[in-house]
Amino acid sequence: MLSHNYTGMKQNIIFDADLIRRYDLSGPRYTSYPTVARFHTDVTEEDYQRWAQHSNEDPIPRSLSLYFHIPFCDTACFYCACTKVVTKDHTQADEYLKYLHTEIALQARMFDRDRIVEQLHWGGGTPTFLDNEQILELMEITRRNFTLRDDDMGEYSIEIDPRSVDPEKLSVLRKCGFNRVSFGVQDFNPDIQRAINRPQSQEITQAAIESVRMLGFKSVNIDLMYGLPLQTIETFTGTLEQTIALSPDRIAVYNYAHLPARFNPQRLIESSELPSPDEKLDLLQLTIKLLTSAGYVYLGMDQFARSDDELAIAQQNGRLQRNFQGYSTCGNCDVIGMGMSAIGQVCDNYNQNVSDLEQYYARLDENHLPLERGIELEPDDLLRREIILQLMCNFQVDIRALESEWCFSFSYHFGDELEELKLLQADGLLSIDSEMLQVLPAGRLLVRNICMVFDYYLHRNGGGKQFSKVI
Repeated sequence: MLSHNYTGMKQNIIFDADLIRRYDLSGPRYTSYPTVARFHTDVTEEDYQRWAQHSNEDPIPRSLSLYFHIPFCDTACFYCACTKVVTKDHTQADEYLKYLHTEIALQARMFDRDRIVEQLHWGGGTPTFLDNEQILELMEITRRNFTLRDDDMGEYSIEIDPRSVDPEKLSVLRKCGFNRVSFGVQDFNPDIQRAINRPQSQEITQAAIESVRMLGFKSVNIDLMYGLPLQTIETFTGTLEQTIALSPDRIAVYNYAHLPARFNPQRLIESSELPSPDEKLDLLQLTIKLLTSAGYVYLGMDQFARSDDELAIAQQNGRLQRNFQGYSTCGNCDVIGMGMSAIGQVCDNYNQNVSDLEQYYARLDENHLPLERGIELEPDDLLRREIILQLMCNFQVDIRALESEWCFSFSYHFGDELEELKLLQADGLLSIDSEMLQVLPAGRLLVRNICMVFDYYLHRNGGGKQFSKVI
């Protein structure tokens, strides 16, 4: 086992295994607050239309972020918990895209054309399941209905399975306007790849990365996962070293949450082959040590970036944002989610589409948005969200500035929360006084625990057992 304490050289992360064990509870990832678990079906299409109208009427309208969910995959990766359709029949995408084009038109009618799309993201599933013609058509219809940037200055990103692309398809993506890519890898070890049903050679991934760099993509991310079956310190050292050698701008290292009762594909993973909790901690500590030694900065929430990456610079300047697409430099946008299960955020409120494909088609056949649920935020929700986002993005909250902005007393409004924070302060996770709440080096890996103190719904509903572990 690795030593219990390690301090990252650049950003001063303290890895205290005993402390992590004590605080390794279940809790939200806070891509939103309130979380998706708090969404309800009382939100209507009329509510959404009202939100969009109010947003258009803002004195300084927000820019737009478009998210498209492309659910198709050729094969099922056993670890996956995404909303997906597994099929070898690529013609199924034709019908889906027909309905997605309809949804694009319905959504576009509600938003003024002078609102620029600063951020665009295709997720899934496997967005590159689509062929070149389908990719070009979807982007053309998007451009016809929304005002996309034409100067390559927006955040236009796509999730890519390296096995599903060739230089021609990557060239098509670049010509369409994509300038950021995220490659799914998870692990380079062949035995582990077989255990999770994702055979993918290092050569395939390297060739894809070399292609996107030649094509002028601005940023390359690689997704890894720790806690997978058969992973050991030795095998994951190899994966991390191979990843570092590919020199991506960003690396996301996610904790595999084994929840076979909720996600059917995970039942095909042998539980006996999973690392123990202590072994998972060793894998996390190894990750921090190797990546920070290689010059990557820990941004928080599984995400590492080079020190000269725009996300790292934004965090240094206190401008880092977070939304359903993760960390961003332009998170203060209205997010229009399109496709089955897609989540949006309009006028500070949240909405989510139906997750069933046939229901998605049926709603659009009736010329209605495929809305299933959402939540309209109260002022207290907005205040708590701002605190949680500041903690997640910048590891601090300027209490005096917050009180001035919101015209309230922090100590009075959050009296109960302050008592909880004192316990975390005693354990060295944070420091707090009347002016500043600061996450300390030992608390950076446990920032979700600190955010949970401000989660009103989590306390009211008896904790976060429905969520994954924080580490």
